[in-house]
Amino acid sequence: MDPVTLQVMVGALRAACEEMGVVLVRSAHSANVKERRDASTALFDASGEMVMQAEHIPVHLGAMPSAVAAVLHEDHEPGVPWVLNDPYRGGTHLPDITVITPVFAGDDPIGFAASRAHHADVGGRTPGSMPADSRTLEEEGVVIEPSRLDEDLIRELSGRMRGPRQRQADLRAQVAANRTGANRLVELVERYGLDSVKEAMSETLDYAERRTRARIAEIEDGAREARDVLEAPEGDIELRLTATVEGDSIALDFTGSADQHEGNLNCPLAVTLSACYFAVRVLADPDVPPCAGAYRPVSVTAPEGCLLNARPPAAVAAGNVETSSRVADLVLAAFGRALGQGTMNNVTLGNDDFTYYETIAGGQGACPDADGPSAVHVAMSNTLNTPIEALELEFPLRAIAYGVRRDSGGSGRHHGGDGVIRELEALAPMSYSVIAERRRHRPKGAEGGEPGAAGRTLLNGEQLEPKTAGQLRPGDRLRLETPGGGGHGRIG
Repeated sequence: MDPVTLQVMVGALRAACEEMGVVLVRSAHSANVKERRDASTALFDASGEMVMQAEHIPVHLGAMPSAVAAVLHEDHEPGVPWVLNDPYRGGTHLPDITVITPVFAGDDPIGFAASRAHHADVGGRTPGSMPADSRTLEEEGVVIEPSRLDEDLIRELSGRMRGPRQRQADLRAQVAANRTGANRLVELVERYGLDSVKEAMSETLDYAERRTRARIAEIEDGAREARDVLEAPEGDIELRLTATVEGDSIALDFTGSADQHEGNLNCPLAVTLSACYFAVRVLADPDVPPCAGAYRPVSVTAPEGCLLNARPPAAVAAGNVETSSRVADLVLAAFGRALGQGTMNNVTLGNDDFTYYETIAGGQGACPDADGPSAVHVAMSNTLNTPIEALELEFPLRAIAYGVRRDSGGSGRHHGGDGVIRELEALAPMSYSVIAERRRHRPKGAEGGEPGAAGRTLLNGEQLEPKTAGQLRPGDRLRLETPGGGGHGRIG
């Protein structure tokens, strides 16, 4: 395929994914999707390779190919979607529900349209389905094995979750988003022909691979090591990485990392892969077409039964959000990068009448040639915040403080970004759960740059543990001070 036609096709596939995202966000009912945009969309070819994604949530997108693989060999019918959230069969953690729709041109399969959204509740023992202290998957919510999705199943699943009408609306929004992606693929076939579209998908994957390999080849060959920890309730858990560059490929080996955890810091392998792919894309070529071709030069080893390749039925609520962040940190640190906040600062509030979930922004690590950005969602998150106006309108909450946490970024020739202060007051009785990191260990700088400030979680002024849960009474105030990013380079 000639370069001009290829770029036209790449643009059309990218636009289709972005349109899917717009349909999903504008059709959803929950603040988590319509305000925070905690959702992702992608298109796959008939063999299950991701040919394009919208620039949404890194932890969703790198793991979504595993979800498509889970249904790839099922019997498919045009327009009949599949649904799943099982972390050990293509999911990440239970609130992230994936809907996958096969796409046909007549009788010929073209590929799949897929969307993943973090639902504000999927059942389980705590509102919001993000318990800080879960030990089994069952405690975290409803486990959905790969199943055909129809209205009867939507009603059956939502009936086991809090806020069933909102859950139904968000699932239907995902179906609508997939339908949009499927229609755009069929239109491409009608315009260019099936063979040309299949060739464009294959060429897109090969093009992304070539560009990624070219940038990896510029990195000096050899092995690099990194170690870091997760802040479990019982103490620190160590993760280890040996990253080896050989020619135009990268091997990431996590042998020596801790065994799977009795709590919920465990990762299914799909999440570990997702974090690795994100970090390598940052190191190599961030502007490469976002597709599976960019991942071909990367191999990942995580021994089965370790924290980063856990076995069922291990709990995974924190693994998807916090452990994935640490995996990305390890890869970036191995290549000499200053680290960002390294946590999503997950806050879940709720009672029988509402559920609220949010990740809080922080500081990004400085670059060799620039300061780190402040008060942004970095690394594996990439969501927006819930606007104060929407938060106070929809939930029994009052925002007491929301601003930049000044001087929390690490100093250096280039400063790390500053974190955020966000304080909420409960206006009704509710439960809370906070899953956070970098409370005991500061995000590291690079090349002599200072680490960023550690984060803090406070309830009525008293500091809490990184993973904590309890009850709020009216008037109680929950305050998060998020970490700053590490600085880069010595001053002077």
